[in-house]
Amino acid sequence: MTTPEAEQSQAEPAGAGTRGGAEVPAGGAEQGGEAQMTAEDGTARPEERLERAVRAAEQALIEYEIAVETFRVEVENFSRLHHQKLGPMYARLDELDACIAEATAARTGDPEDIRKADEARARVLPMPGVEELFHGWMDGDGLSPEAAAMLTDQSVRPPQRVRPSDEARKLYRELARKAHPDLAQEDAERRRREEFITRVNAAYARGDEALLRELAEEWAAGPVPKEQGPTPAEELYARLEWLAQRKEMLTLVAKDLEESAIGAMLRMAPDDPDRLLDEIAEQLLAQVAEREAELAALLG
Repeated sequence: MTTPEAEQSQAEPAGAGTRGGAEVPAGGAEQGGEAQMTAEDGTARPEERLERAVRAAEQALIEYEIAVETFRVEVENFSRLHHQKLGPMYARLDELDACIAEATAARTGDPEDIRKADEARARVLPMPGVEELFHGWMDGDGLSPEAAAMLTDQSVRPPQRVRPSDEARKLYRELARKAHPDLAQEDAERRRREEFITRVNAAYARGDEALLRELAEEWAAGPVPKEQGPTPAEELYARLEWLAQRKEMLTLVAKDLEESAIGAMLRMAPDDPDRLLDEIAEQLLAQVAEREAELAALLG
């Protein structure tokens, strides 16, 4: 797992053979590109440098969007798995804390202890949508059998993969580069690409490698996008400004993801987040045992 900023730095031009993070064939292909940027009389057009800047900015933005979306999916999947695996343990700890506070208040009768007990109990009262939050681990009767098995260290069904497979990542990146809406020059083509990329993103979020292959075949059989033609200098300036604003927005999104609690956890164990969850689960189970012993002593 890498952060968007790290992936972007890896996609930056490595020399004369790259442009905006994308490889550029040497020799004839590069010369052909230069020929397209000259006027009929052989002189360079005024907007030539702007066109090169726009193309480089477009490719750089696409690579950055891919990195941000990849990291967003990783954070989303890890967050879901975190709630699924650790949520019942946190709930059990809250319940034990409330019981301990209530037992203490019953013994002392101190108003401050009673207040603390009321606050602890309020934290474990049913909240709207709690079943959805814990993805089936908790229902109206409390912890589900799987959650109870987790707390008693019994075997449960293995959790879903945290991240899509390497092949799914490869297919997603290829499709995003080929079908990205920002490469469209007409509204109809942009809408077609946006609809297609939405389907690609959904398949990637589920790690559906088979569907990504089908989408790759569908795109290959679809209409060939029109090549970008010369545009007036004012439109090129506007395009550059829009690309810069888009990059700033994505930078804020990436920052929020990286600074979130789940993002911070992913950075702690980028190569094996599942093991990190197991370590946290062991710590929580130890805390549950300590709270249960404390409660038993108070009630005994």
